[in-house]
Amino acid sequence: ESDTASEISFQFNKHKKTPSIGSHSSDMASVSSVSGSVLSVYSGDFGSVDAQGTVEFALDYDEKNREFQVHVSQCRDLAVVDEKKGRSDPYVKTYLLPDKARMGKRKTSVKKRTVNPIYNEVLRYKIEKMVLLIQKLNLSVWHNDPLGRNSFLGEIEIDLASWDWSNKKLNWYPLKPRSLSAVNGVDHRGVMNLSIKYVPPGSLGKTLFHALRSPKNPPSGEVHIWVKDVKDLLQLRPSGVDSFVKCYVLPDTSKKSYQKTRVIKRDTNPVFNHTIVYDGFHTEDLKDACVELTVWDHEKLTNHFLGGIRLGLGTGLSYGISVDWMDSTQEEVAFWQEMMSAANEWIEGLLPLRSL
Repeated sequence: ESDTASEISFQFNKHKKTPSIGSHSSDMASVSSVSGSVLSVYSGDFGSVDAQGTVEFALDYDEKNREFQVHVSQCRDLAVVDEKKGRSDPYVKTYLLPDKARMGKRKTSVKKRTVNPIYNEVLRYKIEKMVLLIQKLNLSVWHNDPLGRNSFLGEIEIDLASWDWSNKKLNWYPLKPRSLSAVNGVDHRGVMNLSIKYVPPGSLGKTLFHALRSPKNPPSGEVHIWVKDVKDLLQLRPSGVDSFVKCYVLPDTSKKSYQKTRVIKRDTNPVFNHTIVYDGFHTEDLKDACVELTVWDHEKLTNHFLGGIRLGLGTGLSYGISVDWMDSTQEEVAFWQEMMSAANEWIEGLLPLRSL
């Protein structure tokens, strides 16, 4: 069924179990999350002001240095966030979409106590022109709050494939409310075809090393994850994408919990056919654990996030602790619940990748 099978123990401090023969163990000293590695375009938006005003900027591509440049000049008539003080402290932030994680955000300095800020700053991206032309520029204006409770003031989105690159002059553009697609999370990143199975403690078909466990340790179950293929990945380069899948069972984000597939090169529809087995599961753990599968583009210096899924009950809690990674969608929750109710059976699913 698969080209490779990886096995790893899923263990909690409260169980105080010894490692299985031939497998790795990882005690979970703390609850942590890897979800903070990828931020939403609208992360930290606590404001409720209506977008208004205009922004002046120019776009250019430096062929010699292979650099995309956004010259942010100024804004006019921005919304007032603190009405009592008549104050806004605005700055401008840019992303290249759809893969905001790959290129990262750029932002200007903060101009305090003004709704007509002047920046005259250049935000730069090192990127090949051919890659740039399949991106969109998202430029947004924000009020900076000392406590991080920033407020969205407006945005503009530009399709760079249709941009007139001979136009290098500064021009004024009206700021618009958030795009509905971004607010509602409509951000197509592809779909993952996979199957999962839960093997409860004491089930038939256990291998010999399970039988050799110490009698002091109660038998535990296994979660099997069969990553088959992914379709319609983001094409980051003209040649395609070099992708692989990472897997963690949260709350464990240690290296011992980490598993991954091989890299499939130059293919936006990669076939992985890779099975991962986590043992050390008790039935009650299924309510508090979450299988996180993320797809990444592989490059020499760094890997770039493409999308992911989280399989769990999506309750927001893990062992009584509030966690942000227990955020499974309805489809993901239904998939996990079906696995829980059909022990020893493969459950097949086709789930959309999303930002985490």
